[in-house]
Amino acid sequence: MYVKKRLGVIGAEIDGLDLEKNDDAMYAQIDSLLMEHQVLFFRDQDISHESHKRMATRFGVVKPHPAYQTVEDFPEITILESTEEAPSKIECWHSDMTYSENPPLGTVLRSRIVPEIGGDTMWSSMTAAYDGLSANMKQMLGGLYAVHDFTHGFKETLSTAEGREKLKEAIIDNPPVQHPVINVHPVTNKPCIYVNELFTTRILGIPKLESESILNFLFKHIQTPEYTCRFNWSSNCVVLWDNRCTQHKPINDYFPAHRKLERITVESSN
Repeated sequence: MYVKKRLGVIGAEIDGLDLEKNDDAMYAQIDSLLMEHQVLFFRDQDISHESHKRMATRFGVVKPHPAYQTVEDFPEITILESTEEAPSKIECWHSDMTYSENPPLGTVLRSRIVPEIGGDTMWSSMTAAYDGLSANMKQMLGGLYAVHDFTHGFKETLSTAEGREKLKEAIIDNPPVQHPVINVHPVTNKPCIYVNELFTTRILGIPKLESESILNFLFKHIQTPEYTCRFNWSSNCVVLWDNRCTQHKPINDYFPAHRKLERITVESSN
């Protein structure tokens, strides 16, 4: 196995492993590397749907998504597809499904169809972003809670009657929730920023204008290049990331080309 770091604070590309194998020692290595690097990239992994599911369940219980289509016979595998007729609508930095009471531990994303040019994805380390805050800002944010809202993240879809009908059950099942603005990772014990532009609507206990100003600052702060890495997809890539301490952003610069990824999110038990 060969580990190539993508950046000083986040990301590593892993060579020399076959993810089709169901090997305890291999997954123990992967778990250790994930805690160290936060996002792992594997190329040339033509894994089956069964292997994709098995890999995800190595890390926890799979968490279905209420808003996307799924692979036939594999309801836990979400299809993320962008075409000329139906381009992707998600363009901002976010952590997956923080509108949930128990957000995902992590995500296993596999490429099926990738554009010839463009379509990269970026990740940012929320532990590095926290470390980059001033002592005064860390003290102010400690103990604060923020609201995360499903309807805020899917407001473009909900702007149409068809979208509202499609997601009406998901809205009922996912009312707004509260999470700490600064979360502590349950394994590494490192603090990290835990608000994101897609789902976070306000910070509780402070005036609205202050909440907006602080959130806008944090949304910009987490984009600092020194906290990020960027991955250029090719066919049969698998990416595994820790959703508790990272954010990611798809780069939608490939329209009208076709892009299709398959994702499984894994629920945290912590």
